[in-house]
Amino acid sequence: MKIAFLADPLAGFKTYKDTTYAMMREADRRGHAIYAFEQRDMALEEGVVTAAVARINLTGEADDWFRASPKIEARLSEFDAVLVRKDPPFDMEYVYATYLLELAERQGARVFNKPSAIRDHNEKLAIAEFSAFTSPTLVTSDMARLRQFHAAHGDVIFKPLDGMGGAGIFRITDNGMNLGSVIETLSLNGAQSIMAQKFIPAIAAGDKRILVIGGKPVPFSLARIPQGDEVRGNLAAGGVGVAQPLGARDLEIAETLGPLLAARGLLLVGLDVIGDCLTEVNVTSPTCFQEIAEQAGFDVAAMFIDALEAGAAQAAGQ
Repeated sequence: MKIAFLADPLAGFKTYKDTTYAMMREADRRGHAIYAFEQRDMALEEGVVTAAVARINLTGEADDWFRASPKIEARLSEFDAVLVRKDPPFDMEYVYATYLLELAERQGARVFNKPSAIRDHNEKLAIAEFSAFTSPTLVTSDMARLRQFHAAHGDVIFKPLDGMGGAGIFRITDNGMNLGSVIETLSLNGAQSIMAQKFIPAIAAGDKRILVIGGKPVPFSLARIPQGDEVRGNLAAGGVGVAQPLGARDLEIAETLGPLLAARGLLLVGLDVIGDCLTEVNVTSPTCFQEIAEQAGFDVAAMFIDALEAGAAQAAGQ
């Protein structure tokens, strides 16, 4: 297959942990041709969606890990699969990219995850559809309602709706210290909606990333455990990742959501679960392939490329 990766600049990859690199390595091992482009490389001209793409050859080295050929202009429909691996922020440029990718689909491109599904599943708000699995949650820009939520629950997490890696997450305990400042800052003084969730003490045991590929759960999660006085388990915020088998509740959540999300065109999803509660549904560029593979011995990248090959073949046959 010819596989094009829409990603951030490859030179910034940390290959020892990067999930997109793990995907590329497995695809290369199977003999697939790898191409890469950035969001800014896409264009729409005379009704046709193209991108300036570079053929990528892997060197096998840890640092100087790839060679890129000169970029060429190509229709996205020329590829057997286009993989969306662009990290947030999910700003308007990201939204515009999903529109272009959706138009490319109409021209024959096979895009994973499906761009309309990425756009429709805000990684924070998507949990609202599955409230049976969540802790008490409020989304609003009304600062008075946010204060009332804190008064009702005492220990609350506040976070923006467009962050990643734990950025902008605050815990306000029952003493209410800094409550006003946090609400005002995150909500831009009531102009922007934010999320409040009742604090889940089980975060001490880790914020579990459960990967779902083609509707089926990877049998191990990566529990990202906060360190010291930190409330965030995100690896980007200093959390330590520990691979562990899925528990009964983890499986219940993954097996309930997996087939539904896959049917919507989400080949790869990262479910975040704290204790028994679903906290996020990650659809842009879920990670943790390498950590799970190294610690648990389960080849997540192989499972993913299996699903990608099957999905691309199915899409080509439609």
